[in-house]
Amino acid sequence: MALALDDYDRSIRANANRADVFNSRCFTRAIVGRLQEALADCEQSLKMAPNDAYTLDSRALAHLKLGDLDAAIADYDAALNIKPGLDGSLYGRGLAKRKKGDSEGAERDIAAAKAINAGIADVFSHYGVE
Repeated sequence: MALALDDYDRSIRANANRADVFNSRCFTRAIVGRLQEALADCEQSLKMAPNDAYTLDSRALAHLKLGDLDAAIADYDAALNIKPGLDGSLYGRGLAKRKKGDSEGAERDIAAAKAINAGIADVFSHYGVE
């Protein structure tokens, strides 16, 4: 992951106008636990590409890992309004709902995510989220 972050840093220094690179660095930083930096990258990405489902999903992951469940759910909802079948957003929202005590909503989202991607729980486990 450190090499990927170095690559993103170089890419941003070379061309700071690429929302997708800021989102990629946001997502990678969220995975490795550099959560405040991840949020800053997502904010920059969203300034350049408002309402990008993938950036909203990345920011939601950072919020989920921070324990800001309402913000995570809001971002997952926004991502899913743009891309309804986004398996990671469904699964992440399910995890956030579970942590908030909404077991029915959680199971519905988790089941929908697993119907799209049977290995989604393993993916999130690698992100450090269960």
